[in-house]
Amino acid sequence: MTGSSSSTLPASGAAAHAPESRARSVFRVVSGNFLEMYDFTVYGYYAAAIAATFFPSTSEFASLMLALSVFGAGFLMRPVGALVLGAYIDQHGRRQGLILSLTLMAIGTACVALVPGYATIGLAAPAIVLFGRLLQGFSAGVELGGVSVYLSEIATRGNRGFYCSWQSASQQVAVVFAASIGVFLNRVVPAHDMNAWGWRIPFIVGCLIVPFLFYVRRSLRETDEFVARKHHPAMAEIMRSMAKNARLVLAGMGLVIMTTASFYLITAYTPTFGKVVLKLSSLDALIVTACVGLSNFVWLPIAGAVSDRIGRRPVLLTFTVLAILTAYPALQWMVAAPSFERLLIVELWLSVLYAWYNGAMVVALTELMPADVRTTGFSMAYSLASMLGGFTPAISTWLIHATGDKASPGMWMSFAALCGVVSTLVLYRSKAARTHFKTA
Repeated sequence: MTGSSSSTLPASGAAAHAPESRARSVFRVVSGNFLEMYDFTVYGYYAAAIAATFFPSTSEFASLMLALSVFGAGFLMRPVGALVLGAYIDQHGRRQGLILSLTLMAIGTACVALVPGYATIGLAAPAIVLFGRLLQGFSAGVELGGVSVYLSEIATRGNRGFYCSWQSASQQVAVVFAASIGVFLNRVVPAHDMNAWGWRIPFIVGCLIVPFLFYVRRSLRETDEFVARKHHPAMAEIMRSMAKNARLVLAGMGLVIMTTASFYLITAYTPTFGKVVLKLSSLDALIVTACVGLSNFVWLPIAGAVSDRIGRRPVLLTFTVLAILTAYPALQWMVAAPSFERLLIVELWLSVLYAWYNGAMVVALTELMPADVRTTGFSMAYSLASMLGGFTPAISTWLIHATGDKASPGMWMSFAALCGVVSTLVLYRSKAARTHFKTA
């Protein structure tokens, strides 16, 4: 398999640090990842209010679709960010690049939090919001890759899956935190005020967290593996490597689609789905979303550790097949008699499918990429997949509108899972590849 042999990591780099130092490094690197997911999640939670503020229309569907399309537009910039910032990180270092991505993410968050609405400044309002989302997408294009590669390079031998799982686990903390703020605001701010101005509060909270995140991440150490590497490729070399490994990146993209589609379905889209489609209360939908985040947080490290023991392939195949078989029937059962209990049960089941798959997928993707362009390759594959998965709220809204089937988002998740099956079979087609991924 192209590029896989060059990605084997030495144990010595991780062993150079005491366990306490390594634990602190994990916390420092995932802290910025928290902001990236917190902001994306909050936008999804309050899409209806954002639509009314920045994209007013006589049609509620059209207004919501515009807001969700801007949410998805951020993902269109991810491949650009992956290429530009990924190359920067592979050339200049993991630490320096991660601080830069956090800076860009913070500026984008402020754009959404502070810009006046359409009624005040007209078309400039949605334009600034779009700019903020594009900047966030540009930054996020490398954030996940930079964090995942950093974790893989400080991991102890035989535990890389467990270490890499904390990239996604930190995102779940953001989901729970954002949902908890939503539950609190739902209780203390009247619904009318929440739609008018209260939705800005979570974004402002994100802005207030930024100084702490800079404080935490500025003391991040460079990985020993990067420091020990004698050659750091220039942009031209990285571009040639990306062209040479284009098939590998595209296969990696197929691997990631299942993760992005299922994650945004069960987190960012759940409040809108629960309130607009199922006609449940906002409080019910936010509580369910918080429970999903907690479930993901529990299962992700377990899945990563299991994949360290039995290999990535069995975990990836098991949970993609389960998703294909159960996602749509589960949603059909839920929409047949909408209730808080059914929404919770179905979302927790989809959480199991997502978390177990993702716990094995992230580390597999870091192992796929050649070491000298690992951040760029990972970020490009992830970003290309996010261009589809990030539009999950908009796609789900459109599917329901076009088909009249409230369970149709389950079809989208099943399609994403099918992509994961095909990519897993392609990437692990040889016995040598399976052995490498199991023992790396």
